Amino acid sequence: MKKVSIFWFRRDLRLEDNHGLFKALGEGEHVLPLFIFDKNILDKLEDKTDARVEFIYDQISKIHGELGKKGSSLLIKYGDPESIYKELLQEYDIQAVYTNRDYEPYAKSRDEKVARLLNKQDIELHQYKDQLIFEPGEILNGSGEFYKVFTPFSKVWLSKLNPSMLEAFKPMHWKNLLQMEEFPLPTLKEIGFEKSDISIPSKTADEEIIAHYNETRDFPAKNGTSRLGIHLRFGTISIRQLASKAKELNATYLNELIWREFYMMILAFNPEVVDKAFKPAYDQIPWRNNEEEFAAWCEGKTGYPIVDAGMRELNATGYMHNRVRMVVASFLTKHLLIDWRWGEAYFAEKLLDFELASNNGGWQWAAGTGTDAQPYFRVFNPSSQQEKFDKNWKYIKKWIPEINSDKYPKPIVDHKFARQRAIDTYKSALNQ
Repeated sequence: MKKVSIFWFRRDLRLEDNHGLFKALGEGEHVLPLFIFDKNILDKLEDKTDARVEFIYDQISKIHGELGKKGSSLLIKYGDPESIYKELLQEYDIQAVYTNRDYEPYAKSRDEKVARLLNKQDIELHQYKDQLIFEPGEILNGSGEFYKVFTPFSKVWLSKLNPSMLEAFKPMHWKNLLQMEEFPLPTLKEIGFEKSDISIPSKTADEEIIAHYNETRDFPAKNGTSRLGIHLRFGTISIRQLASKAKELNATYLNELIWREFYMMILAFNPEVVDKAFKPAYDQIPWRNNEEEFAAWCEGKTGYPIVDAGMRELNATGYMHNRVRMVVASFLTKHLLIDWRWGEAYFAEKLLDFELASNNGGWQWAAGTGTDAQPYFRVFNPSSQQEKFDKNWKYIKKWIPEINSDKYPKPIVDHKFARQRAIDTYKSALNQ
């Protein structure tokens, strides 16, 4: 049996500035790179043309090719990770396994199972910080507890940041890669998926957009956001590289990266938020959950142009502008009194940049149920949001060509009535 150390790719699909890979190549010899298409995750995806799976597949293919040029290869498996490691233990004399840490509840339980399996053979699972600048637990308040409010969290985050944290991990000891014939690359079809017709944004950080982010980010008709969410989610871009650029170019953009870390910290300390309100009292709200109204929201047929344009953009492209995300989430939870979990699940299915902690945090913020959320009595007025951020109707006309015709539906609910109904419903539930 060949002696190897394994580097396990997950949410870090790049060879450059990869902390765990850097450690594996620096400490181990005959490093065998591994990627597992995890059936526990993939089997839950109903849409077999999910663009995110094709995106992962394309990145894996690139890494496979790049490693081939270095005389090595990427071992690609499909199945349950624990079962796959059981098979690998029969095939290789594994010295150690290196990987980058993940903080989501499923990932943590998966890693614990694999670590237990390896420990029985006296093999260590080494995990490193790679997708965050500060991990959950690194930024705590004076009492040693996690922050529940963003502003003090962000101030401490910024005060603790030093340039060395943004330095890339290099050079790599590529000679320590296991030299071998190429492993076969399975087809997308072999893992149960088909090609998608949704296109993926570039992973090049547009410095011009980042530099002017604070001026342009709220206007959905402008090309004013970086569209790098999917690349951060799957680690095709390094958080250190992006945070370094943000620090140099735009404080507002850096603040968005800090929000991402805030929500990851909230999820890590409160895994129950996946299906419960962060503020338990808010689980008493009697949601109306009207299925016809939910379908109208999903299809972009509510009669509120800014809401409908956003939903149509999401359905067509896998993306929705950040300002519009807040408006459509507020509309679903406040105007229609539909459970935030319904909206969160729809976004999870459709968004290219879906990331559990941020999606959950954003939805609970909009619904008023989350940490540091907007108060329940603040109900976005879709018409005034439209007037403020798309006053020339450019964004709306792009996504709703029938906007000024009788084909466009009448509003599903009156704003003034819906606002008062939401406030009364929340107030009554919270005062029980």
